[in-house]
Amino acid sequence: MEITPTIRAEIERYLKQKGLSMTQFGRITDLNVGTVSGFITGNRSLSVNQLDRITMGMNLPPDYFYERFVEECVEESPLNWRRVKPFVYRCVELGRLDCLQRAVSMFLDSPIYTHSLFELAEDLFHKGYRDTAAYLYENVAVSERKQHSERLALCQYRLFSIRIGEDQAQNLQTAAKFEPFVDRLDEVIQLDALKDLANVYRSLSLWDKVYKFSCQMYKLGRIQYNLVHNSKKETGLKNKLRSGPLFAYIAYAELMCACACDAKGNHKQALEHIQGYADLSWVKENDDESLYWKNQFQQWAKINTYVNRLMSGDISVLPDYVEYISGEKHIFAELLNIVEVANRYDIDIDHILQRFEPQIAAYRDSEHTSTLTEQQVILEGNVRFWYKLAKYNLNRGRYSYGFKCLIDAFEKARTLKHALLIANCVGLFERFRAYAEPGIQARYNMWERNDRKDGFAICSD
Repeated sequence: MEITPTIRAEIERYLKQKGLSMTQFGRITDLNVGTVSGFITGNRSLSVNQLDRITMGMNLPPDYFYERFVEECVEESPLNWRRVKPFVYRCVELGRLDCLQRAVSMFLDSPIYTHSLFELAEDLFHKGYRDTAAYLYENVAVSERKQHSERLALCQYRLFSIRIGEDQAQNLQTAAKFEPFVDRLDEVIQLDALKDLANVYRSLSLWDKVYKFSCQMYKLGRIQYNLVHNSKKETGLKNKLRSGPLFAYIAYAELMCACACDAKGNHKQALEHIQGYADLSWVKENDDESLYWKNQFQQWAKINTYVNRLMSGDISVLPDYVEYISGEKHIFAELLNIVEVANRYDIDIDHILQRFEPQIAAYRDSEHTSTLTEQQVILEGNVRFWYKLAKYNLNRGRYSYGFKCLIDAFEKARTLKHALLIANCVGLFERFRAYAEPGIQARYNMWERNDRKDGFAICSD
């Protein structure tokens, strides 16, 4: 077996091949000749910055020596976080997660380095290196697993944030795993965590969970709001908040509670929550940001009052609702409500769909740039819209367009791996299977086989 030469030996061989003195090589690499000499003679270790200069001077790839650096300067040397930390950052920059993991593993068994590793994870997380940060958070969490610490809770919150994606089955597992840690977070961070949990469960249509965590967010927000205005510490708190001023969390909690109540058919209780964020006269802030959010919630309250009345069977407000949304830029959620009402109370909305046909076409392949947890709600709503629009058209005998909408819903539900929505699409297809063209039936049969293989239950709507 061929023995890999040490970094020192390879540099020496390079100098001999090129006929370079240490002084000449020092000029090429912009290193002091004493540094070069000290390393080659074995009296001195190299920093990663010095190693990078040498590698560049030898016209080699930047990470050429990194595996050997781990062996010679990390694994075979006393632990020295100050020296290893810059190397870890270079590994991140160059995508050498393997070398990073080997270097970091040397520090995992020593509790005195837990804080340093956590701080590194936080820095990488905020710089967007989420996969690398996840590796560090996972290991810090393991070292803290027997402690009921805030740091352990924050690790779990970061992992929750990183792992939320389009796979709704995984999102459910991720949210359930994080739930036991949310109460251990710092109160201010906890507000964002509760908001994120509520949003994820909203995308999963788990309305009891939505209501539970929204109520917790409301109570905590009220406590913090009173503390801030009694102790006059608003400035320090505001810098920690992620989603607007503190009162916005309280109002958003009311909004989410109303959403959960409406979804469960409790429209009277939903209306009480809507009134809770419609009246923000108790809010003391009057800066531009606060005024913006107050206006937003008042607008949402107005439109959601229409929705509440529609869902409870008051169809008389539909024309006013349609006129109101016609002036809005984004109306996808409102169109979903209209189709839902049409299906629930068997009313004709063809004239409304025709009026908003350009917006409906634009939403078919729309891109979203919001946060991940908000994207889950948008994507899930997208599936529901095409499913409900399919139901509306199939019930009226418009089979070609109905199946086109159903195929869109089915594809998106399968992408999300949303078992309930997949089952709803399957149930609707089975109800109208006899009217499906052979090509549509063949496509559906292929999906059905794949879904059974992947473990999705097939049940009726």
